[in-house]
Amino acid sequence: MVTPREVARDTVESGLARLVRVLAVVMPSLALVQALANSRDYSQPVVAIVIWLAVIGAGAWLVPRLRQGGLTASETAAAVAVAVAAVAATGAVHRAHGTTGGADLAILGTAWLLVLIVVSHPASVWVPVALLVFAVQSSVIIGEQGLGLLGLSQVGVGGYIIATVLIAFAALRPTVDMQVDLAARQAALASKSAAERAAAAAIKQERDSRLAVLESEALPLLRGIADGTLDPADEGVREQCARHATVLRRALTESAPAGELMAGLERTLRSAAERGLPVTVQAIGDLGSPRPPVAGAVLATVEAVLGELPPRPAVLTALAAGDDVELYLTFSAPMRAVPDVMRFGLGLPAAAHWRAALSATETDEGFLEVSWRKDGAA
Repeated sequence: MVTPREVARDTVESGLARLVRVLAVVMPSLALVQALANSRDYSQPVVAIVIWLAVIGAGAWLVPRLRQGGLTASETAAAVAVAVAAVAATGAVHRAHGTTGGADLAILGTAWLLVLIVVSHPASVWVPVALLVFAVQSSVIIGEQGLGLLGLSQVGVGGYIIATVLIAFAALRPTVDMQVDLAARQAALASKSAAERAAAAAIKQERDSRLAVLESEALPLLRGIADGTLDPADEGVREQCARHATVLRRALTESAPAGELMAGLERTLRSAAERGLPVTVQAIGDLGSPRPPVAGAVLATVEAVLGELPPRPAVLTALAAGDDVELYLTFSAPMRAVPDVMRFGLGLPAAAHWRAALSATETDEGFLEVSWRKDGAA
């Protein structure tokens, strides 16, 4: 199951991937335009053009890897090789005129390759890589301009370009993590709110249906007995009165559905309470008596989730509407681990309509939703 955190991270990082994609197109394209416009500055202009076309091609290959969790070790090595080769080759074919060297343009055009490494790896990886590319660039500039003021100033400009771009993207990583946390929390709250609204709507629907039955059947029955048109000693009248009395009594006093399933849940909740995890139970409707495989799957699912929760209050809501039964367990504490709840229903028949979904994050609240059909466990 995809959790809200995974959805949020995919959304946020897709925006970061789009930004890197723009850089991968714009930076080498500008360098290519510059090489075309100033072809006289290169001893072999065709080589300079081929370099930037190759860098653009590398972007078409490497940038989509960001959506697959970042660059692998081999892809990282390829990005480093392309950046180093582009800087070295550009410097090799650039002619020194005592003004701006081609290596500054090369480092700007390949900076996005280093950005790929920054967003894919920790500082222990990208810092040495950046120093390697800077060392190659510096050697090219010094070989072209010498150790004079102009050469050293160009080395400083290249270092500034690398530091500015990479530090900016390195600072984005904590921002991305914070955005993921916020988005995951919003998604969890929205899911919890939707579950609570569904529970409230089911409760209202159940109560309305019971009141409608009492209003349309029980009240005319009582009026008929009161005005003498119905004989309270008649067996049919007495049967109707008993049936409506049962409905009214259940509407007023029922706090939890009876049966083997609820008995098992009560044992599970009692065990959780002994661990300091109190669970408030809200039950609407008759859960019926599901077959042992379904009841066992429900109990195993609830037990697995409760077993990973710290001692914090939780709420269990059971809703039965017609043949469909839904159970919600909402909690406001991070889980120690997120169990695979779908595995508990793997052996159930398709007619059971079993569904289990767990929405939980590592830092905040979540909820468990389990649903099945009363008559579908055969």
